[in-house]
Order: sequence, then structure tokens, then C-alpha cells
Amino acid sequence: MQILVHVPSQTLDLLDGGELLRRYAVSTSRFGLGTGPGSNQTPTGHFRIAEKIGDGAVPGEIFISRVPTGRIGGEADEHDHVQTRILWLDGLDATNVNTRARYIYIHGTNAESRLGTPASFGCVRMGNDDIIDLYARVPVGAAVEIVA
Repeated sequence: MQILVHVPSQTLDLLDGGELLRRYAVSTSRFGLGTGPGSNQTPTGHFRIAEKIGDGAVPGEIFISRVPTGRIGGEADEHDHVQTRILWLDGLDATNVNTRARYIYIHGTNAESRLGTPASFGCVRMGNDDIIDLYARVPVGAAVEIVA
């Protein structure tokens, strides 16, 4: 399994041997692309899923510091919540090796109406049902590429 995030179209493709299995709408950073600490930008390049967090969490459950809170986030909340499931990315290129330390994830969001537009604070946001589906399909170690 491989994940391809295409920033210009704000989509995430799940591929198996080059065959498209599923395409999801996503949101990358509203601050553009980059790897600087504290930049809130989405990094590009090659990654792997370092860790999967959220087994059994209910759709929309908010995580703080990767710990489920029991609270559910909604559209009316302006906070950029990490919800439902977390795929924690580890950068494999010299330019994005700090990705894991920057806490860059693929995760569910309370801002589902903004999917398809750059709206995050660096992570790749997905719809809550979509992240549940993706999470179930990909193993730790799966390849991820984010392209501009």
C-alpha cells in the first residue's frame, strides 16, 4: 500500500501496486509547503507511517497530545482538532527528516466543510469516516509521498 497526497488538487490517493483503490478529499496547510520548525507548513517528499493511534476511538473524538479525550469536535469549533485516528508521519528525505518531531499527521478533522482547500496547520486533514477507512487499510511502515 502507498499513499500519495497531491497538494494542488487537495486529494489523497490510496494505491496498491500503482492501482488506485480510493481517492479522498484532504486539506493541507493554509500556510503553504515547507519543513521549518514552527512554520505550520505541510512538508513534501517521502515519508512512512511511523505510528497508528486511535484504535476504537469513536468518529470525531478529539485527541490532545495523541491521547483520546472523550470529547467530540464539531464544525462550529474554530480550533484545529486532531480527531478520530492519527497516522504519524516520519520523514525519509534529508529535507523533511524533522517531520515526526514536528508532529505532522494524517488525521480526522472537525472542519470537514473545508476539505478540498488548504486549511490545516501543517497536517493532512481528512474526513472522519475517511480516516477510519484509510487507517484500517494501511499498515505501520506504509509509504507516503506528498507532492506539490
